[in-house]
Amino acid sequence: MAVAMARPAGYLGQKGSEMRQRLGAILVFILAVAGIAGGVWWFAFTAALVPLEERGRADLSLASDRLLGELQRYRQVAVLLADHPVLLSLANGGVEPRAHALLLETADKTGTLEIIFANKDGRVLASSDGSETRESDISGEAVFERAMTGALGTDHKRLKETEKRVFFFSVPVLDGGAPLGVVVVKVDIEAVEESDWRGDPQAIYFTDDTGVIFVSNRSELLFRNRNLAPVEGSERDSFLKFTSNTIGPHEIWSLSGGPYFPKRALHLTQPLPVIGMTGEVLISTAPAERSALQQMMVAVALCLVFGALLYVATERRRGLDERLKVEAEAKAELERRVEDRTRELSSLNLDLRDQIAVREEAESALKKAQADLVQAGKLSALGEMSAGISHELNQPLMAIRSFAENAEVFLDRGKTEIAAQNLSKISELSRRMGRIIKNLRAFARQEDEPITNVNINAVIDAVLEMSETRLKRDGVEVDWQRPEMEIYVRGGEVRLQQVLTNLLSNAVDAMDGYDDKRVDIRLESGSNTHILYLRDRGPGIDAPEKIFDPFYSTKKVGSAEGMGLGLSISYGLIQSFGGNIRGRNHPDGGAEFIVELAAAKEKAA
Repeated sequence: MAVAMARPAGYLGQKGSEMRQRLGAILVFILAVAGIAGGVWWFAFTAALVPLEERGRADLSLASDRLLGELQRYRQVAVLLADHPVLLSLANGGVEPRAHALLLETADKTGTLEIIFANKDGRVLASSDGSETRESDISGEAVFERAMTGALGTDHKRLKETEKRVFFFSVPVLDGGAPLGVVVVKVDIEAVEESDWRGDPQAIYFTDDTGVIFVSNRSELLFRNRNLAPVEGSERDSFLKFTSNTIGPHEIWSLSGGPYFPKRALHLTQPLPVIGMTGEVLISTAPAERSALQQMMVAVALCLVFGALLYVATERRRGLDERLKVEAEAKAELERRVEDRTRELSSLNLDLRDQIAVREEAESALKKAQADLVQAGKLSALGEMSAGISHELNQPLMAIRSFAENAEVFLDRGKTEIAAQNLSKISELSRRMGRIIKNLRAFARQEDEPITNVNINAVIDAVLEMSETRLKRDGVEVDWQRPEMEIYVRGGEVRLQQVLTNLLSNAVDAMDGYDDKRVDIRLESGSNTHILYLRDRGPGIDAPEKIFDPFYSTKKVGSAEGMGLGLSISYGLIQSFGGNIRGRNHPDGGAEFIVELAAAKEKAA
């Protein structure tokens, strides 16, 4: 009984150990994922701060340039007024009633808060606000003292009477020597803020040398020090608080200041020595945090997917041995079936090779028979034309003999001009005989050349010249509308001659016994295809759909010309050129054959 209980106890102990191992592995995995997530977040956040800082510095530089540009406009006003003749006369001790009007007009046009002129003792002599000024003596002001040294002076302060923030520009009035007076231009900073960059999304502010914020696009920041604490006497509350941290080269502020300030911001500064201030900006780090969070979530998701796949793979490995055994048996069975099927396919492959060899032999024999049949057709046509060709050659020969004898007689008589004419006629007749023999030799030879560019005009001319004797004998008139330009098609010259010879011969045979014996030949040129039309005046075609079938003929039974292979051969030759041939009955009577041939890619020379 004790032995029977020992096995379950050991089994339970083993299961508990496996469970603890699993929990430990899961805990280690979770810690690893947390570490990876933290590292990814930190790396992504610090990487995102770099472009964020670049954009922030660009925004701060742009805001600083806008502020400097706006203030520069008012400084130019002071510089221009310092050279005005009215103020120069006033500085030299004269009385100028136009001074007040001049300063008032300039202030209205430029939008300055106030423009004043003081003599070298600091007493105000003219002002855009009127002759009675609130400050009749400015000798103790810093801008006055600076201008009296011959330099441009700047200053800023908050006026107690109007609570306005004012920026001062002072320019000395010179007349060839020491300063005789000072022009002071007062600028309302609030007007500059509203017209320039009050609506910028970033919190931008400018602090003076004492660290007090004097210019800002957030009114809550005014008259606070660099720690955002209110300065003494500013009547500002202390709701703005922050702590500063450094992340690498970046200064990060954690703020608590309401909805108009970011909770975490990148703090950047830029000195502005021209106006004695420092530009600062707070760029929200929320975009960088969101980007880092997204990358962290992706990394966590990938780790979880990897962990899930690893867990599934581990669980599946338990039944791997048994599955491998089953797979081994299935593999052995599959190999046996593959061997059987391979033997069957090998046998079928041998049979297929035998069939292919038989088909190739049959195709070779068919091609040879077709070639022999084509050549036989050409020789048959030559046989038909032999009588006429003999007449064509015999007639020039007789003429050559007669002209030669006459030339000999004329030479003996000293009539060289007439003899030369006879010799020219002999030369022309010789060329004609050579041309006839050349066409016959070309037509009779076995053409093995590949498809090339062929001058279809020249092919038609050669066929008509070889058939001239038969056409004259049978009284057939040919209307060959030859195009002015040469037309080139894709094909073989000799094979095209055979096709046209067959079509012309069939047309002449069809018109046997008819009074109107005419054949019309014309060409239509297209961009991709050229079309040849050949029409006779015979009885037409009984069955146009059968005319290209082998051994189909409409000629009399027993006729030597009635085998019915000419059009079938012609059809095969045109198809081999990539063209098309068809026959039809013309609406005005007779048969018409249409041959479509591909246009040559490049015109032949």
